[in-house]
Amino acid sequence: MRVRFKVWLEKKGEPIISEGKYRLLKEIEKTGSILKASENLGLTYKRAISQIKVMEERLGDRILDRKRGKGARLTETGRDLIRRYEKVLRKVYEAVRSAERDLQT
Repeated sequence: MRVRFKVWLEKKGEPIISEGKYRLLKEIEKTGSILKASENLGLTYKRAISQIKVMEERLGDRILDRKRGKGARLTETGRDLIRRYEKVLRKVYEAVRSAERDLQT
């Protein structure tokens, strides 16, 4: 038997980041480009921009510095959001591994 789960972070009841948005931010961090990140993830550019805007609106802060023709990079807020999400994921994965071991006994 396997344990399945989904993790997202909320602020005031509004979802901020989930697995898909996390992957988008990591890909932007890697490529330095929203367009390239969206292409690599099979998203339209419009969808990627929409997801970023929603995250920024709900956080009340910018998560990307964008410069036309010069790409995009994560702000400190964006990097902090990724760090927090990764920290929560690590703890959830630990709990899931423990639960799965219990299921084997």
